[in-house]
Amino acid sequence: MINNIHWLGHDTFRISGEKTIYTDPFRLKGKGATDIILITHEHYDHCSPEDVGKIMGPRTVVVAPGDCAAKIGGSVKVVKPGDRIEILGIPIEVVPAYNTNKKFHTKDRGWVGYIFTVNGQRIYMAGDTDYIPEMKEFKADIALLPVSGTYVMTADEAVKAALDIKPRVAVPMHYGSIVGTAADARRFAEALKGKIEVVILPEE
Repeated sequence: MINNIHWLGHDTFRISGEKTIYTDPFRLKGKGATDIILITHEHYDHCSPEDVGKIMGPRTVVVAPGDCAAKIGGSVKVVKPGDRIEILGIPIEVVPAYNTNKKFHTKDRGWVGYIFTVNGQRIYMAGDTDYIPEMKEFKADIALLPVSGTYVMTADEAVKAALDIKPRVAVPMHYGSIVGTAADARRFAEALKGKIEVVILPEE
Protein backbone atom coordinates (compact mmCIF):
# COMPACT_ATOMS: atom_id res chain seq x y z
CA MET A 1 0.00 0.00 0.00
CA ILE A 2 2.83 2.40 0.69
CA ASN A 3 5.44 1.00 -1.68
CA ASN A 4 5.37 4.31 -3.53
CA ILE A 5 6.32 6.35 -0.44
CA HIS A 6 10.03 6.80 0.30
CA TRP A 7 11.31 8.53 3.44
CA LEU A 8 14.47 10.55 2.83
CA GLY A 9 14.84 11.68 6.45
CA HIS A 10 13.21 14.34 8.66
CA ASP A 11 10.01 15.48 6.85
CA THR A 12 11.26 14.69 3.36
CA PHE A 13 9.32 12.12 1.37
CA ARG A 14 9.35 11.18 -2.29
CA ILE A 15 5.98 9.88 -3.41
CA SER A 16 5.62 8.33 -6.83
CA GLY A 17 2.40 7.81 -8.76
CA GLU A 18 0.76 9.72 -11.58
CA LYS A 19 3.34 12.39 -10.70
CA THR A 20 6.42 12.45 -8.48
CA ILE A 21 6.01 14.60 -5.38
CA TYR A 22 8.59 15.70 -2.82
CA THR A 23 7.67 17.10 0.59
CA ASP A 24 9.94 19.56 2.43
CA PRO A 25 13.15 18.61 0.57
CA PHE A 26 16.10 18.84 2.98
CA ARG A 27 19.63 17.41 2.78
CA LEU A 28 18.86 15.59 -0.45
CA LYS A 29 21.54 13.17 -1.57
CA GLY A 30 20.49 13.02 -5.21
CA LYS A 31 19.37 15.33 -7.98
CA GLY A 32 16.79 15.09 -10.74
CA ALA A 33 13.70 17.05 -11.70
CA THR A 34 10.44 16.24 -9.96
CA ASP A 35 6.87 17.23 -10.81
CA ILE A 36 5.61 18.80 -7.58
CA ILE A 37 7.33 20.11 -4.44
CA LEU A 38 5.14 20.67 -1.36
CA ILE A 39 6.63 22.89 1.34
CA THR A 40 4.93 23.27 4.71
CA HIS A 41 6.67 26.31 6.25
CA GLU A 42 9.74 28.51 6.04
CA HIS A 43 12.07 27.03 8.67
CA TYR A 44 15.42 26.10 7.11
CA ASP A 45 14.93 22.34 7.57
CA HIS A 46 11.67 22.44 5.58
CA CYS A 47 12.16 25.30 3.15
CA SER A 48 15.67 24.84 1.76
CA PRO A 49 16.25 26.75 -1.49
CA GLU A 50 19.42 24.74 -2.10
CA ASP A 51 17.53 21.43 -1.92
CA VAL A 52 14.62 22.75 -3.98
CA GLY A 53 17.21 23.63 -6.63
CA LYS A 54 18.41 20.01 -6.78
CA ILE A 55 15.01 18.72 -7.93
CA MET A 56 13.71 21.76 -9.79
CA GLY A 57 13.06 21.26 -13.47
CA PRO A 58 11.48 23.51 -16.12
CA ARG A 59 8.02 22.07 -15.39
CA THR A 60 8.30 21.59 -11.60
CA VAL A 61 5.54 23.25 -9.58
CA VAL A 62 6.42 24.43 -6.07
CA VAL A 63 3.55 24.85 -3.60
CA ALA A 64 4.27 26.79 -0.39
CA PRO A 65 3.00 29.43 2.06
CA GLY A 66 3.81 33.03 1.17
CA ASP A 67 6.80 33.58 3.49
CA CYS A 68 8.43 30.46 2.07
CA ALA A 69 7.71 31.45 -1.53
CA ALA A 70 9.61 34.69 -0.96
CA LYS A 71 12.61 32.71 0.31
CA ILE A 72 12.67 30.38 -2.70
CA GLY A 73 11.96 32.97 -5.40
CA GLY A 74 10.82 32.16 -8.89
CA SER A 75 7.35 30.89 -9.67
CA VAL A 76 5.66 29.42 -6.59
CA LYS A 77 1.99 28.57 -6.08
CA VAL A 78 1.24 30.38 -2.80
CA VAL A 79 -1.27 28.68 -0.50
CA LYS A 80 -2.88 29.09 2.91
CA PRO A 81 -4.91 26.79 5.17
CA GLY A 82 -8.31 26.03 3.67
CA ASP A 83 -7.20 26.21 0.04
CA ARG A 84 -8.10 23.42 -2.39
CA ILE A 85 -6.12 23.29 -5.59
CA GLU A 86 -5.22 20.89 -8.37
CA ILE A 87 -1.64 20.76 -9.66
CA LEU A 88 -0.81 18.64 -12.71
CA GLY A 89 -3.96 16.59 -12.09
CA ILE A 90 -3.15 15.99 -8.38
CA PRO A 91 -5.88 17.28 -5.99
CA ILE A 92 -4.35 19.01 -2.97
CA GLU A 93 -6.11 20.21 0.18
CA VAL A 94 -4.16 22.70 2.29
CA VAL A 95 -4.72 22.22 6.02
CA PRO A 96 -3.51 24.07 9.11
CA ALA A 97 -0.34 23.09 10.99
CA TYR A 98 0.53 24.86 14.23
CA ASN A 99 1.66 24.54 17.84
CA THR A 100 -0.82 24.62 20.70
CA ASN A 101 1.55 24.63 23.69
CA LYS A 102 4.75 26.12 22.29
CA LYS A 103 5.72 29.08 20.12
CA PHE A 104 7.80 27.63 17.27
CA HIS A 105 4.92 27.36 14.79
CA THR A 106 2.17 29.75 15.79
CA LYS A 107 -1.22 29.61 14.09
CA ASP A 108 -1.01 33.22 12.89
CA ARG A 109 1.89 32.32 10.56
CA GLY A 110 -0.50 30.45 8.29
CA TRP A 111 1.78 27.44 7.92
CA VAL A 112 0.37 24.26 6.50
CA GLY A 113 0.09 20.55 6.02
CA TYR A 114 -1.27 18.90 2.88
CA ILE A 115 -3.75 16.16 1.99
CA PHE A 116 -3.14 15.07 -1.58
CA THR A 117 -4.32 12.13 -3.65
CA VAL A 118 -1.87 9.82 -5.44
CA ASN A 119 -2.77 6.41 -6.91
CA GLY A 120 -6.24 6.81 -5.40
CA GLN A 121 -4.77 7.18 -1.88
CA ARG A 122 -5.34 10.27 0.22
CA ILE A 123 -2.00 11.08 1.86
CA TYR A 124 -1.81 13.52 4.79
CA MET A 125 1.54 15.24 5.22
CA ALA A 126 1.20 16.91 8.62
CA GLY A 127 4.13 19.35 8.53
CA ASP A 128 5.33 20.74 11.86
CA THR A 129 2.25 20.63 14.03
CA ASP A 130 0.90 19.68 17.40
CA TYR A 131 -2.20 17.58 17.93
CA ILE A 132 -4.86 20.07 16.80
CA PRO A 133 -8.68 19.95 16.87
CA GLU A 134 -8.93 20.22 13.07
CA MET A 135 -7.51 16.70 12.77
CA LYS A 136 -10.91 15.26 13.66
CA GLU A 137 -12.10 16.48 10.25
CA PHE A 138 -9.16 15.19 8.21
CA LYS A 139 -9.76 12.14 6.02
CA ALA A 140 -6.70 10.25 4.86
CA ASP A 141 -5.67 6.72 3.92
CA ILE A 142 -2.05 7.34 4.89
CA ALA A 143 -0.93 9.84 7.55
CA LEU A 144 2.67 11.07 7.81
CA LEU A 145 2.92 12.32 11.39
CA PRO A 146 5.72 13.97 13.40
CA VAL A 147 6.55 12.13 16.64
CA SER A 148 9.64 13.77 18.15
CA GLY A 149 8.25 16.42 20.51
CA THR A 150 10.19 19.67 21.21
CA TYR A 151 8.99 21.53 18.09
CA VAL A 152 6.08 19.24 17.20
CA MET A 153 3.79 16.76 18.90
CA THR A 154 5.25 13.93 20.95
CA ALA A 155 4.78 10.28 20.04
CA ASP A 156 1.93 10.07 22.57
CA GLU A 157 0.21 13.12 21.08
CA ALA A 158 0.73 11.70 17.58
CA VAL A 159 -1.13 8.58 18.73
CA LYS A 160 -4.14 10.77 19.57
CA ALA A 161 -3.85 12.44 16.16
CA ALA A 162 -3.81 9.07 14.41
CA LEU A 163 -6.86 7.89 16.34
CA ASP A 164 -8.72 11.05 15.28
CA ILE A 165 -7.71 10.82 11.62
CA LYS A 166 -8.17 7.03 11.41
CA PRO A 167 -5.87 6.38 8.44
CA ARG A 168 -5.36 2.84 7.20
CA VAL A 169 -1.60 3.36 7.70
CA ALA A 170 0.33 5.86 9.84
CA VAL A 171 3.98 6.66 9.18
CA PRO A 172 6.12 8.42 11.83
CA MET A 173 8.48 11.21 10.73
CA HIS A 174 10.40 14.23 12.07
CA TYR A 175 12.94 12.23 14.04
CA GLY A 176 16.51 11.08 13.64
CA SER A 177 18.09 14.23 12.23
CA ILE A 178 17.46 17.34 14.34
CA VAL A 179 15.38 16.08 17.25
CA GLY A 180 13.90 12.74 18.19
CA THR A 181 15.12 9.18 17.74
CA ALA A 182 13.89 5.88 16.38
CA ALA A 183 12.65 5.16 19.92
CA ASP A 184 9.94 7.82 19.37
CA ALA A 185 8.80 6.03 16.21
CA ARG A 186 8.74 2.69 18.01
CA ARG A 187 6.74 4.14 20.92
CA PHE A 188 4.21 5.51 18.46
CA ALA A 189 3.91 2.14 16.71
CA GLU A 190 3.60 0.22 19.98
CA ALA A 191 0.79 2.45 21.26
CA LEU A 192 -1.25 1.95 18.07
CA LYS A 193 -0.80 -1.82 17.88
CA GLY A 194 -4.13 -3.47 17.11
CA LYS A 195 -5.73 -0.10 16.30
CA ILE A 196 -3.95 1.39 13.28
CA GLU A 197 -1.21 -0.15 11.17
CA VAL A 198 2.06 1.77 11.64
CA VAL A 199 4.85 1.43 9.10
CA ILE A 200 8.28 2.71 10.15
CA LEU A 201 9.98 3.41 6.84
CA PRO A 202 13.74 2.98 6.52
CA GLU A 203 15.57 6.20 5.69
CA GLU A 204 16.79 6.19 2.10
